[in-house]
Amino acid sequence: MWNLKSAKDYYNIDEITIEVFDKYKYALASIGVNFEREDVQELISSSSNGMEEAFQTTIEYWGSKKIKKEKFEHPSAFLIKALAENWKPNNWSDKYLENSEFKSPGLRWLEEGACQVGREVIDHLVADVFESSSGEEYILFFSEKTLSLRAAKRMGLERVLEYGRS
Repeated sequence: MWNLKSAKDYYNIDEITIEVFDKYKYALASIGVNFEREDVQELISSSSNGMEEAFQTTIEYWGSKKIKKEKFEHPSAFLIKALAENWKPNNWSDKYLENSEFKSPGLRWLEEGACQVGREVIDHLVADVFESSSGEEYILFFSEKTLSLRAAKRMGLERVLEYGRS
């Protein structure tokens, strides 16, 4: 996934803007915002004022469409317009972000692993899942080894657990 931290120096982005982006990025990606689009990247990188409200408005609108069982057409275009026109949410609650669909790929991997082999096994081997400054997610084992989430998905859970144990 595109990482706003990588554009930090080029656009002179402050840490608060990065925090706001990081808070909403998985939810926005889950609902279909394409962060690989250059116009999305450009507008996010240059729109620190009103960015959080635009993110909230986009997620809120997705939620209303979902309740009505309607498809949310063109979420990237919706977000672009919300950013450009400083849209504000109507009834935002941070509880919206608790949707299980909005978890990072690393957290989803941990939960799937816990379902397959048990929470105790995962908790005994995996210390953390974290995102590097380049935006890549890594698994940190208590053995102090790390493994990229991308490699872990290719290897399969059993081989990853063997790697973490060794």
